[in-house]
Amino acid sequence: MKKSENIVVGISIGDLNGIGGEIVLKTFEDSRMLDFCTPVIFASSKTMLFLKKQFNSSINFNDINQIDQVVFGRINVLNCWKEPVTIDFGKEDFKIGEYAIKSLQEATKALKNDAIDVLVTAPINKHNIQSEEFNFPGHTDYLAQELGGESLMFMVTDSLRVGLLTDHVPVKDVALKISSELIEKKINTVYDSLQKDFKINRPKIAVLGINPHTGDNGVIGNEDDEVMRPTLAKIKEEGKLVYGPYAADSFFGSNNYKNFDAIIASYHDQGLIPFKTLSFGQGVNFTAGLSKIRTSPDHGTAYEIAGKGVADENSFKEAVFTALQIFKNRFDYERLIENSLKKASKTR
Repeated sequence: MKKSENIVVGISIGDLNGIGGEIVLKTFEDSRMLDFCTPVIFASSKTMLFLKKQFNSSINFNDINQIDQVVFGRINVLNCWKEPVTIDFGKEDFKIGEYAIKSLQEATKALKNDAIDVLVTAPINKHNIQSEEFNFPGHTDYLAQELGGESLMFMVTDSLRVGLLTDHVPVKDVALKISSELIEKKINTVYDSLQKDFKINRPKIAVLGINPHTGDNGVIGNEDDEVMRPTLAKIKEEGKLVYGPYAADSFFGSNNYKNFDAIIASYHDQGLIPFKTLSFGQGVNFTAGLSKIRTSPDHGTAYEIAGKGVADENSFKEAVFTALQIFKNRFDYERLIENSLKKASKTR
């Protein structure tokens, strides 16, 4: 990471039968966005021209075939395919899923090679992307394999951050997946991200229990007493400000979440239902713990409104701004560490 200006934002186009194309266009209809970044949309010029006409967009694209042809201050479209694509809004289509993966793979390759600085992903359909070549439950797992690191789904707004111990795991398997090792790993990932990505020096983290009422002293399960509590006590002894486990049913309604820099939920719906209730349309899905920065909006393909021109772009726009801010924060963090090392070496 060598810069904090002229940030190049790669955008994977997602499911073309969903609202991804529309929210990308609406985001960059505001020409002021180009004051903050240079976007590169991984799709094709033919596809984007179709979407431009569909949504009466006034955007002009810079058509490129190689990533080194990017023009700063323009909206670039990198051609990942040349053939015309049949878009049927609102329909699940495995062929469309193939184009979503082509876009994602090309964008990820550019991210790995530092040809783009951050990646913002438009929504995909987790079913129609599956194939022999691509067998992942979603973006997070694929990017964890490609980019390395300890990936964690981190849902964020300016005032609320929710991470997950387990993400796309069936509810019946949640307790089996949660171990002391997993808890430590995920808390460390959140802690490091809060310091490096969000500039919080001494983060306070709350952890929600596994069972209702955190097990009620074993009446509703032993996992909180046998696994969660001793692990959190150990982490706290190491100096981290980690608290819990808290009963999930009252934690958000009581506004207790406002006392912490982040909350870690035990499973997907335990964390995402309150997060989306409190901030739907403004939240961002950030994949913490990776060597590179990836964000996305907090919603899916929204087939039911696709093609109608009524999709709200605010969450996607927030995903772009969040990626930019995290990139700058990491730049500042690395510069701070570098200066500290230089000072330490001079005192020896």
